[in-house]
This record gives sequence, structure tokens and C-alpha cells, in this order.
Amino acid sequence: MTLPPREKWLSLIGIGEDGIEAISPAARTLIAQAHLVVGGVRHLALAGPLSAETMSWPSPLADAIPQILARRGSPVCVLASGDPFFYGAGTLLGAHVGPQEMQCFPAPSAFSLAAARLNWSLQDCCLMSLHGREFERIIPALQPLAKILCLSWDETTPPRLAKLLCQRGLGRSRIVVMEAMGGQRERTRTSTAEDFRMEGIDPLNIVALEIAATVQSRILPVANGLADSWFETDGQLTKREVRAVTLSSLAPRRGELLWDVGAGSGSIAIEWLLSDPANRAIAIEAREDRATVIRRNAENLGVPHIEIITGRAPEAFANLARPQAIFVGGGASDASLLDVAYAALAPGGRLVVNAVTLEAEAELIRRFKAQGGELLRIEISRGKTLGSFQAWRPALPVTQWSVTKR
Repeated sequence: MTLPPREKWLSLIGIGEDGIEAISPAARTLIAQAHLVVGGVRHLALAGPLSAETMSWPSPLADAIPQILARRGSPVCVLASGDPFFYGAGTLLGAHVGPQEMQCFPAPSAFSLAAARLNWSLQDCCLMSLHGREFERIIPALQPLAKILCLSWDETTPPRLAKLLCQRGLGRSRIVVMEAMGGQRERTRTSTAEDFRMEGIDPLNIVALEIAATVQSRILPVANGLADSWFETDGQLTKREVRAVTLSSLAPRRGELLWDVGAGSGSIAIEWLLSDPANRAIAIEAREDRATVIRRNAENLGVPHIEIITGRAPEAFANLARPQAIFVGGGASDASLLDVAYAALAPGGRLVVNAVTLEAEAELIRRFKAQGGELLRIEISRGKTLGSFQAWRPALPVTQWSVTKR
């Protein structure tokens, strides 16, 4: 017979480089009473000597979950760095163990310690982790006068950040490397990116960046409608003005998924991802060479987490996660493609379709009459030289139909 789980059988305890003496008496008591203590090799050493059975985290961490759950009802302690619910193991464990069974004793996070060392207001800082995450995600955060705190992957992260800053014309930015904070090995060193020469960096470090920009710096704007020059393209690109209107029609919301169908250079999917770090996007492109360009554009613009599907729509839609928004930038004259796209949307999802040919425009007008939504005609003219004078040079007009699924 299976016994009901003991209330609060799992204790999640934050520990720092200052060891077990710095944690609360209640947390120390729970560690002493535990039948199993789980943590990284460093955490177990900081908490030792331990009389209980111990288990170091496997790789991946999720492989430890079945073994922890098998002890449900008997006292188990999990040790984690600093605040377990701030880029820590808390979220992983919380997905399997409810708050009625788990208690948490956080220690100061690395971010809190770093802000305290620098006299920075934590609420005014951009907080990021590059530990186990794509390095390029930091690019959108490189804004003038920004204060950024980022957890490093290891000792290679600080010099890599210095190189990135110099490449983007931000070489005067200040870099502070804080190593093994809170313990006897703590060390803080400061440099500019262009003068960065630090050696012997401890793998356990957090980096503070204070961004100093010049007129030559390459800074990503925070508004939709990046200049076309930001994108590598073979000409298959939704131009800036039309892209800005299209993103407005797609109306991205935090955490939503977009399908960018016929993605070309990937500009719509990339700007969707830039609108919020929690957003997701799948770029669907039939040509492999263009899919390669999308990957390069996404990495250069700081959204390497884009998903790229090489294949033709609508066949490529099979087995994809259901989206909240779909953009169709090519193939608008294909009625079956638009039918499948609309059917794939979650309720409340938005479908936005751009067309430049008369055939595609006719299809969008037909759908507007049948399904409603909004029909726009976007006409852009640019000033160009005409002999010794200046004149307007119109681009091809774009017809846009957008509709929300009821």
C-alpha cells in the first residue's frame, strides 16, 4: 500500500560560497535530518560533511527527478546556488512537486550579491543568464547606458563578451568580472571591453556590463521596423515600412508562438521574437539556402532560439505546435494554403497575409467579403534622384488582409 506523502518532505535550500554556516538554523536542521541530499559536487562539499545519502546532479538535471520522486514522503534536501527560483533548480522541481510538499530557503542570488558589490539598483538592471543558453541572446540588451548582470557559462564568457562589445562598436563599455562571490576566493576585476586582458578567470563568475555607446555603435532599435540593412537577404525581404505595419497587425503578446510562412530572410519572425524574450517563432521556408540566411540573421540579431522548418507549406505544418499568430508573406493566391493556415490557429489567433500580385489580391478581397477582418492597401514611395532633380519612386503596393479566429 502506498502511504500518502509527508507534508513538506522536500526542502530546497540555497547555499552560497560562504558555506553551510551562512544559511539559517532551520535550513541546517533540515539538511541534518534528511535521508537524501541532492546537489552539485560543489554544493555537497560546501554543506559537508554529510551523514545522509548523497546524490550529485546528473546531466541532464531532469534525470534526477524520478529518483527524487521515488523518495516522496521521506525527508529529502536539494541544494542549489543562491536563490533556487532565480535561474535555478526550483522551476524544474516545482513542475513535479507542489508547494504543499516542498519548502524553499533561498540565499542571496548572484545578481543580488553583484548589485550590492557595485552599488547598483537591481530593479534598474537587465538580468540575464548565459549558462546553458545561447550566447547571442544578450545582443538585444546591449543598449546605451544599460547596466547588465549576466551569469556566465564558465571562464570563457567574459572574454567572449568583450569581443562581442568591440565588434559592435561598444569597446568603451565597462566590464566587471566577479568571481566566486561570497567565499574566501572572491575576486572582482574591472576593464573596458577594448582593453580586456584578464587571465585565470574562475569558472564560477558573474559579469556586469555598463554599456558605453558612440555614434558608430551598432545598437538594435527597440521598435518594430528595423532598417532593411540589418538583414542579409537575396531580395526576399518584407521591407521596413511594410514590416512595421505587419507586426502591428500580428499584435504580438508575451509568450505567443508565430508561424512565419514563406519566411524569406526571416525578418517577420525575427522581429516577433525581438518584441519579447518569451516569444517563440517558427520560420517555414522551402529553400534551404534561404533557411541558412534566416539562421544567420537570427543569430546576428540576438534571437538564436528561432525554429526553422525547411519545407513547403502547408505540408510543413504537420506536427508543429499550434500558433497564436500566422503570417503568410508568399503564396497568398493559394486558397488551400490559407484554409489550412486559418484552421491551424488557436481560437483568438491572428492570421495576417500580404499580397503584391493581382491574383493574390483577388483572393484576399474574396476572403475579406466572406470572413471579415481588415483589408489594407499599403503604398510606399521613396525619394530618389531623377537626373538633376529628386522625385518619388513608388514601391509595389501591398494588399494586407488580417483576421482574428473566432
